[in-house]
Amino acid sequence: MPATFYGLTSCDTCRAALKAIAAGGINIDRKDVRADGVPADILSQLIDAHGTDAVINKRSTTWRGLDEDARAGDTLALLQAHPALMKRPVILLANGTSHIGWTSQAKAALGLDP
Repeated sequence: MPATFYGLTSCDTCRAALKAIAAGGINIDRKDVRADGVPADILSQLIDAHGTDAVINKRSTTWRGLDEDARAGDTLALLQAHPALMKRPVILLANGTSHIGWTSQAKAALGLDP
């Protein structure tokens, strides 16, 4: 099943997800959100499908370091300027569905035991 995985190499959850995906024998295209970025059209799709609150990690140190004006600004521009604000991992499946976080739904969509 072709899929794309957006995460951070320094993220414990992302590392655990990639380990489980590899153990399941699933071939996935890995992208680091800092090094590779996330295309604007994909960010827009995620915001439309899941909503701003599901896409932005408001518990991150990056979020806490932003002033109120930046937080209230355009979500797409904010994520492009600060890609680590995106909740992770984001898994995009070939069928057009997307999952945010290493949830039981994401695991099931990949055919892994939740």
